[in-house]
Amino acid sequence: MDWAQILADLWPRVRQKHRWPELPTPQMGTIQAPVAMQMREKLITLNTATCDELAESMPPEAVIEALLDHGVSHYTRCPWDFATHLQLYATAKAALGRRSLARLATDSFIDVVSNTACVKDMETPLPEVYRHLGGGALQGALTALYSQIWGMQLHGSGDPALVRRLARIPYLDRQQWPQSLDRFVHLLRPLLEAEGRGQLPQPPALGSHSLESYSAAEVTLGLQAFAQQVDDIQQFSEIVQDFAREFATMGYGNDGGTGVGPQVDAEALYYMQLARTYHLPVRGVPLERSGVLEPYSHAPWEASQPVHDIDIWTSFGKLLPGLSQVWKRRQGLVYGQREGTPDCLLVLDSSGSMPNPRTQLSEAVLGAACAAEAYLRCEARVAVYNFSDALMGGTTVLPFTRDHQAIYEALCVYHGGGTSLRPRDLDALRLTVSRTTPDVLLITDMQLTNLDDVVEYLIGVKGRITVIHIGENSATDRFRTATREHPRLQIFTVLERQDIPKIVLGQVRRYFSGVQG
Repeated sequence: MDWAQILADLWPRVRQKHRWPELPTPQMGTIQAPVAMQMREKLITLNTATCDELAESMPPEAVIEALLDHGVSHYTRCPWDFATHLQLYATAKAALGRRSLARLATDSFIDVVSNTACVKDMETPLPEVYRHLGGGALQGALTALYSQIWGMQLHGSGDPALVRRLARIPYLDRQQWPQSLDRFVHLLRPLLEAEGRGQLPQPPALGSHSLESYSAAEVTLGLQAFAQQVDDIQQFSEIVQDFAREFATMGYGNDGGTGVGPQVDAEALYYMQLARTYHLPVRGVPLERSGVLEPYSHAPWEASQPVHDIDIWTSFGKLLPGLSQVWKRRQGLVYGQREGTPDCLLVLDSSGSMPNPRTQLSEAVLGAACAAEAYLRCEARVAVYNFSDALMGGTTVLPFTRDHQAIYEALCVYHGGGTSLRPRDLDALRLTVSRTTPDVLLITDMQLTNLDDVVEYLIGVKGRITVIHIGENSATDRFRTATREHPRLQIFTVLERQDIPKIVLGQVRRYFSGVQG
């Protein structure tokens, strides 16, 4: 059977039916799993063996068209985007607990929605596939459900009472998908558990829905949206860990020098995606006079003028008044003593009085992450000094870098314990910057045991400094009084932690606009 030719002939018609989706031309191939198709980065691959099997009961053209309708419908109708896929899986995981069962339930629900939308909206041979499709009790119940809601006999097997209750779920109402999936899982739980008892559950006969089917851009946007939708960081981390292999394949893994393959730092990924939803307008650093005269334009040479400024190339090699050309010079413009945006040193308090960023949302870490993203977008570098009791070794130090993963992992370290930083450590970091004096951002609750040393150090820093302290205490008044005359230090008091990202962004925006404190 020349499946490749049949596929090439039918693909334009299928695209037209589905209103020209932006998908690459599908291909035939060999798939090890017992499924009819798979999708990787939006490329649909049809399993030759499954097509051969279905062609014994159906015309070959109908087999290809039905499978293409099924695959395209997933892209155009359900799950539609990456964030929705993760949200649906999170709903199933919360109800079932077991990862493999949650994936099976999500895949089954996605199949019902996309297939029903396809059958409802267009002429398709897809029902014929389910009429000749085998499977266990779960697939039999789903085929009986299709018979009920599509109004055609597909010879499914299932408890009639169960099928009637499943048919009442509003599958095509996208706004109710989480609630519909929760009801779907509740009704099919016995069949789902029976499918997975004693072995890994088999994927749906037409194929499972891997996260690898999405493009890199879709994954990035989906993760950002999902990070804002989840209830807390622990739910985000649990879902990401369930798909650790897929995320590592997509480039979100870090081997950490272990040599055992990429590991996904789910908490760091959470803050990374959440911070990237904030976008800052960036303006260039104001130009200053360089003090150096540079050639600017030409003028006719007069006999009374010196000859060393004559441009021989535009004077045709002649030394004649009025014919020879002399350079006129003017003072050049430069970016002061730096080019572009200065680097930034993030100093983050992770003492016992601050929240653990890996167990709950830390607005302090999120604020530092927002500032890091703003500087990184401007081609600047970021260093991290994460401290609790620095005098006892409670520090994480990351030199200036543009490595996003390393920056977020350093920000997410939680030391607990006391609160003291070592000024000479900050000096050692700042002195590694050769092109400019870096900006300094300090986020702390100000309960520093060596507050006087810190104040004395900051007073001597020539660069721009932003200090954000959480809550009011006796130390804050001392700090504010001691640094009042510093011309480049801004200090903010935060009574509610959720205000930190907004304050950081406002201050960074002022820096990028060239306005001094």
